[in-house]
Amino acid sequence: MTTIFLPDTKATQQLGINFGKNLTAGSVILLEGDLGAGKTTLVQGIGQGLGITESIVSPTFTLINEYTEGRIPLYHLDLYRLEPQEVTGLNLESYWEGIEVTPGIIAIEWAERMPYLPDSYLKVCLIHAENGTRQAEITAVNCELSILNIYI
Repeated sequence: MTTIFLPDTKATQQLGINFGKNLTAGSVILLEGDLGAGKTTLVQGIGQGLGITESIVSPTFTLINEYTEGRIPLYHLDLYRLEPQEVTGLNLESYWEGIEVTPGIIAIEWAERMPYLPDSYLKVCLIHAENGTRQAEITAVNCELSILNIYI
């Protein structure tokens, strides 16, 4: 696990920009953290890094927002309102396996609600720290963590 201290919202967004510029199609980012911890801010940065100009908003009620105009597509999912058995019905593996969708980056907010995980992913846990700062605890599972060297 790697911990990155994020002094402000701009730093959270910059981490996302670095992800967007460097991750490849099929990359899955599992986002965890309390309300207001910066999950959507990080995804907005990913979109900027991919060259997406469309406004990126949390898909809390739509569940999945697809942005296809960037370097590679961004699939932004939010599982906040769902129970694990409802998540199963979404067939999320179709996104990371590229079934019926163009392979892209998959960013999943409230990933702790997932009853199953992909074979490889980056888990990003955003935590409120002192004085309004945050930290990102990033764990790579069966994938490269070298992208973080760009940020640190």
